[in-house]
Amino acid sequence: MTGFAPTRRQAIAATAALLAAARAATPRGAFAQSGTTPEVRKATLGFIALTDSAPLIIAREKGFFAKHGMTEVEVARQASWGATRDNLVLGGGRGGIDGAHLLTPMAYHIHTGRIVQNNQPVPMALLARLNTNGQAISVAAKHMPLGARLDAAPLRRALNSDSKVAMTFRGGTHDMFIRYWLAAGGIDPERDVSTIVVPPPQMVANMRVGTMDAFCVGEPWNAQLVNQRLGYTAIVTGEFWKDHPEKCFALRSDFVAQNPRATEALTAAVIEAARWCDTPANLQEMCDILGRRAWFNVPVNDIIGRMRGEVDYGDGRTLRNTDITMKFWRDHASYPFRSHDLWFLTENIRWGILPEGLDTAPLLQQVNREDIWRAAAARAGVPNAETPSGTSRGRETFFDGKVFDPENPAAYLNSLAIKKLTAA
Repeated sequence: MTGFAPTRRQAIAATAALLAAARAATPRGAFAQSGTTPEVRKATLGFIALTDSAPLIIAREKGFFAKHGMTEVEVARQASWGATRDNLVLGGGRGGIDGAHLLTPMAYHIHTGRIVQNNQPVPMALLARLNTNGQAISVAAKHMPLGARLDAAPLRRALNSDSKVAMTFRGGTHDMFIRYWLAAGGIDPERDVSTIVVPPPQMVANMRVGTMDAFCVGEPWNAQLVNQRLGYTAIVTGEFWKDHPEKCFALRSDFVAQNPRATEALTAAVIEAARWCDTPANLQEMCDILGRRAWFNVPVNDIIGRMRGEVDYGDGRTLRNTDITMKFWRDHASYPFRSHDLWFLTENIRWGILPEGLDTAPLLQQVNREDIWRAAAARAGVPNAETPSGTSRGRETFFDGKVFDPENPAAYLNSLAIKKLTAA
């Protein structure tokens, strides 16, 4: 798996400085210590009210953190991804958080300082994937007659540069998904619409006032939009890319370096929770827990249908027993494939969020700590058959026929007609 060949001296110099700072804060030999007893029992982890935060919530509610010696873990609600970032920068020792349920690209953005005040890097460690699938792109009810579904092109007749298309964080997973979907339909997300940031729990309320045309977010907010008859689901993201990666579990690298056994314990607990969440007999209980006031404060019916693989699109289409619903463990959903992180970095380069000359290989090596995942999986008693043999899932094919080969991301980027490169 290779990164991009550098094209600009300035970008490389800036990246080298950021990586040097990250290396200094992230000792690679930290996990050579003996014993399994955590150095600390306390950690504060952030979550957003999205179904894919379930492994963290279940690890807390069902005692998996405590089982692994982390008896004082707090799973704290965050108002937005921006608030999550700010609290990660602050850190648990200063009243913030030590780690979080996080949009995968955000771990890299924080690590390099690109979304941090004064561009000061806060080294991060991505320890596990929390889920695959389970997001959706929703469209306002007023546009339903146009029939935009997998193909976004019909929306071209209704959208203009003032049209509001929402995602949850600039450069995040939902931003990349909705940009790809629009661009595949011939709609340039940089010129033909106005992309805006809206926190996940506020998506439906913003659609209700009639000022938004479409959004991309995780569940249960797409289902709630349909249940309230305010719009419809154009696509669920498993149709966009089957078993695509989504959220991750990440910690500040200084917490990892100072508390290697606690880090492994936390990750093992999240892995056990992911396996619990993907056990069919636990589905109703999981949804009941998530719907509680302490967590999402939403009706269970807004959560459980799509978790069962039952999708009411809101425009007359329905799916039953679909395999493109959210997965927490099945089909290696928990394993943090580096090839998946590379796709997100490549798409960030596509849209000018990351520099075109960025050397991605060192970043993947530093941020993606699949080595810790493997150690934690062994601690959690995961059978070898449920552990991937490598760090790449190989070539990935998208709904429009485009193919991402992690061995040649530049070829994938060159195949895309609509893009915004920093050097363009």
